Amino acid sequence: MAEIEEEQPDQLLQGSPTLQSERVVFTGTLASMTHQRAWEFVEIHGGQAAQHVSRQTTLLVVGEEGWPLEADGSPSVNLTQAQELIAEGVPIQIIKESDWLALIELRDPGAIGGQLFTPAMLTEMLNVPVTTIRRWERQGLIKPVRKIFRLPYFSFQEVASVRRLSALLESGVNPRELENSLQHLGKFFNEVDTPLSQLTLLSQDSQVLLKDDRGLIDPRHGQRVFDFGMEETAVPELADEESFAGTIEFTEHLKSSESEDRSSDEWFHEGCRFLDAGEAKAAIEAFRLALLGQPDMPEGHLHLAEALYLRGNTEGALERYYAAVEWDHDYIEAWTQLGCLHNELGDAEAALHAFEIALQVHPDFPDAHLHIAEVLNQMNRVEEAVPHWKVYLDFDELGPWAELARQRLQEYDDDQVELQFP
Repeated sequence: MAEIEEEQPDQLLQGSPTLQSERVVFTGTLASMTHQRAWEFVEIHGGQAAQHVSRQTTLLVVGEEGWPLEADGSPSVNLTQAQELIAEGVPIQIIKESDWLALIELRDPGAIGGQLFTPAMLTEMLNVPVTTIRRWERQGLIKPVRKIFRLPYFSFQEVASVRRLSALLESGVNPRELENSLQHLGKFFNEVDTPLSQLTLLSQDSQVLLKDDRGLIDPRHGQRVFDFGMEETAVPELADEESFAGTIEFTEHLKSSESEDRSSDEWFHEGCRFLDAGEAKAAIEAFRLALLGQPDMPEGHLHLAEALYLRGNTEGALERYYAAVEWDHDYIEAWTQLGCLHNELGDAEAALHAFEIALQVHPDFPDAHLHIAEVLNQMNRVEEAVPHWKVYLDFDELGPWAELARQRLQEYDDDQVELQFP
């Protein structure tokens, strides 16, 4: 298959701002909208939308949520087909989603890549639990572009890339096949170094455990990992040399001599692993042991609060969030969680107070603006909520929260018109 030189987006953007005479196909998941909505924009701007690449295709737009990979890890069919047709001389241009948005004057070039998102925002956008995003950060799979008062801000593409690669690996796709596919995509994109590094770390993270008559051993270290007397889960019997990939680690009892030698940091990371696996009861025990040795650990209190909440102990979680801000007044994630819990418990005034403190510490904190607007809306103080929805939209144009903010503002505008012209 002949290699091709990708058309530079600037060459395309110098032409007509419309899609007149263009036959457009989309591949991969779009970060800004659904494919159905994108097809509508193509029609609005004078072009024709199609689902599959053909000799009539003139423009292929590659989505920027994750990578254009099929369920088996191979490059998308549309991208492969376009490459083959271009090699035959068919004039198909391939551009990224952000450049297509600029072409139809919907957003400035690079806007998707330029926006930064908090873990909570990404949770809503990508349907990935906050605990998973934090685990990826601890593993070095994603790196904050910046941190403000312990709050990390991430690139959307980087997190979306990990989610896509992780899902493919979990479905059984061979890492080497994924590596080959990413290398292939490097012919079209210059950003493949990061996903290749992510793939390496994700592959290494898949543990292989051996079983003996006492339980499971990590053969890389010859060590057992520790459990907190969790209910026994069925594990298939394995021969001495057999192994299996697993995410649940079965270990000796909490009170063993080795467990007593652990540091607070080790207990904290153990708690994080259990929390990642949804084992809230075990996580609570680990975080408590971490805090026994180091009570001035704000992250320990915040994570313990999350584990308590998962176990249904809302009041206990509330107290631990307060402990987090007592040790670090500027811990804005803890203040935001306090606001959410107070609102859940029916104390809207206490919720507003917590969100206001978060905004005093970090006036541009998107999560707090969205939450405070929603509480004000519940209290029928809609006019006070409007500025907060508007500020939130300055930071997020893509996700479900952005859609909610736009919907609220539209409802407010409609109400104002109705009041003026009953």
